[in-house]
Amino acid sequence: MGVPLLDLTLQYTQLKEESDALWFDVMSKAAYIGGSRVEQLEEEIAQYCGVNYCVACANGTDALFLILEALGIGRGDEVITTPWTFFATLECIVHVGATPVLVDIEPGTYNIDPALIEAHISGRTKAIMPVHIYGQCVDMDALNDIAQRHDLVIIEDACQAIGATYKGKRAGSLGRAAAFSFFPTKNLGGAGDGGCITTDDKELADRMRLVARHGEASKYLHTTFGVNSRLDALQAGLLSLRLAKLDEWNNQRREAAAYYRQHLAAITELELPVERDWGKMVYHLFVLKSARAPEIVAYLQQQGIGSALYYPKSLHEQDVLLKVPGFVRPSLPVAEDSASKTFALPCYPGITREQQDEVIAALGAFFAS
Repeated sequence: MGVPLLDLTLQYTQLKEESDALWFDVMSKAAYIGGSRVEQLEEEIAQYCGVNYCVACANGTDALFLILEALGIGRGDEVITTPWTFFATLECIVHVGATPVLVDIEPGTYNIDPALIEAHISGRTKAIMPVHIYGQCVDMDALNDIAQRHDLVIIEDACQAIGATYKGKRAGSLGRAAAFSFFPTKNLGGAGDGGCITTDDKELADRMRLVARHGEASKYLHTTFGVNSRLDALQAGLLSLRLAKLDEWNNQRREAAAYYRQHLAAITELELPVERDWGKMVYHLFVLKSARAPEIVAYLQQQGIGSALYYPKSLHEQDVLLKVPGFVRPSLPVAEDSASKTFALPCYPGITREQQDEVIAALGAFFAS
């Protein structure tokens, strides 16, 4: 039958009538950028995350950059973060002129290990940027305690975690500000790039909005140097439609993950992901670990089943980082041991039990051979 790693057509099919009507409405009015649809989405995201402000922008990478820029983090500063994430997390730190300081991860959750952070704080440290990897929140009480004692800012990289919760609060409301991505493969994805920032800090929200609009305080009056990072009206409208389905879709991801757990537990060569009991994980990806991960991925792909390594290399092992002034490559044994050993299975809204059974049977056949 074949099972894709992710099937985005299912989301369109469920909302086809509304999505098509949206497209024709936006095109007929020729109102493509900004406007009421973007403002509506900002209000909806803020309410959903439980914060006062949301600033829409062009993508999740820009969201991280805008937070750092608005906070005044730059040359000579250090930002503590994780090596287990997409490259954009580090890229934004480098682009504002700061130096990333990488801390090892927890086995099983692959989130930054709070117990290791304080040893990496220096007089140059300005912020901690946790990544809620694969849709599970980091232990934010531990991080906020560290931040308060050392007068640091917490910036959430929540690009994989919209809808995830930590002790009753949603990702995006757990730090000074949070970045979200609406890339099509995300839990809340658009039909192209998109992103936003959430915060309770009005002054910070105003500053980020200013920087994202060329530093333009009013028409042709620029009070700072900014960038062009805007969300299209079509994307905003589509995201509003899909936001109404997000909790339902995230529940379907959790149900699919539970089914895998039940039927893969007997395969001792596989390490299942660790799920903490402090909140709901939204399973942006269902990631397992095995020393034979590259072989497994290749075998599954031969069977028509989507799978991929997440990640083939820890970021601190990327040679490009050696070009960053002040960066010293650390020894991070958990991250290094996870590289090329962790892989994802299809786990998306709308996946059927028959499709999951096909995946489970293929894994069983691989280990039986």
